[in-house]
Amino acid sequence: MLGPMRILISGVCGFVGSTLARALAESGTGHTLVGFDNFIRPGSETNRDDLKRRGVKLFHGDLRSASDLESLPAVDWVIDAAANPSVLAGVDGRTSSRQLVEHNLGGTVNVLEFCKQHRAGFILLSTSRVYAIEPLAALPVEAAGPAFRLTPGAALPPGVGPAGVAETFSTAAPVSLYGATKLASEALALEYGATFNLPVFVNRCGVLAGAGQFGRADQGIFAYWLNAWLRRRPLKYIGFGGTGHQVRDCLHPRDLVPALEKQFAAPALPAGDRIANFAGGAASALSLRQLSDWCSAHLGAHDVAADLTPRPFDIPWMVLDAAKAQRLWQWRPATPVGAVLEEIAAHARAHPDWLDLSAPF
Repeated sequence: MLGPMRILISGVCGFVGSTLARALAESGTGHTLVGFDNFIRPGSETNRDDLKRRGVKLFHGDLRSASDLESLPAVDWVIDAAANPSVLAGVDGRTSSRQLVEHNLGGTVNVLEFCKQHRAGFILLSTSRVYAIEPLAALPVEAAGPAFRLTPGAALPPGVGPAGVAETFSTAAPVSLYGATKLASEALALEYGATFNLPVFVNRCGVLAGAGQFGRADQGIFAYWLNAWLRRRPLKYIGFGGTGHQVRDCLHPRDLVPALEKQFAAPALPAGDRIANFAGGAASALSLRQLSDWCSAHLGAHDVAADLTPRPFDIPWMVLDAAKAQRLWQWRPATPVGAVLEEIAAHARAHPDWLDLSAPF
């Protein structure tokens, strides 16, 4: 193992960035942690003071502005956790398509140029949304109790099985504008790595969830659902017959840290081993109906309405297969889904205004 690293986290005051910063600060490895954020995300200011107390040096900057990165100190690694994380971004009327591309793709270019200047390694936190929507939407699924599952014995497209969607699954368009910006960022990151001899890793994450996640249904469905349930806010099962059978897996961001530590110290790897899925997988997968059942048992009864209107880019079943990360990094998720939900619920009880603070629209 190498010694302590100088690590820069973009989007450090967002949910994922701040969670990783805290976990790295608490790891005892002695890393020097630096972060920057533009603080445009509602709720991000709540993380500033806590990170400062933990010794994280914070800078105010927008990764879309190359000059904002000029004041940042040299580092050994950059973890890119800054992005508009919504699959509806650019089409929902809240952000423009140009803003999405400028932030998620143009920002990646600026950070990669920073890495080139300082000879820093780069870890891109990417997404399951780089996988092609049309074959995902057409997966053969059936209702099994309160959740969809892959239909046993049905023919499946390459790259998908009972364990989930693997890295070999199609990334052909359409993947949504959001997914396209992340997929293009992946390609640029790998090209910068090869061209300028920089270590680069692309970690495709499933649905990330935990306490302090900002509560919007399109960005943090687990946190949003629990906060809204506890406050008896209106909730809807959208599309898929209004049953709530659609399934997602769940991963706490801090569970990424053991893999990040190994990536910091990794020798040169072939290009094919620089992309891997990181997700809770089938063991953590829940439907919205199952999430409601958990909420009912732990937070009391609440009615959920049905809205049969399909939502753009929605798919019935999305579980990532993280076998490659297990092979490459001996990595497995450490936080069971029940513990993630309990953590979110405890935070929701302690912060009754969280939805208003983090999702005012």
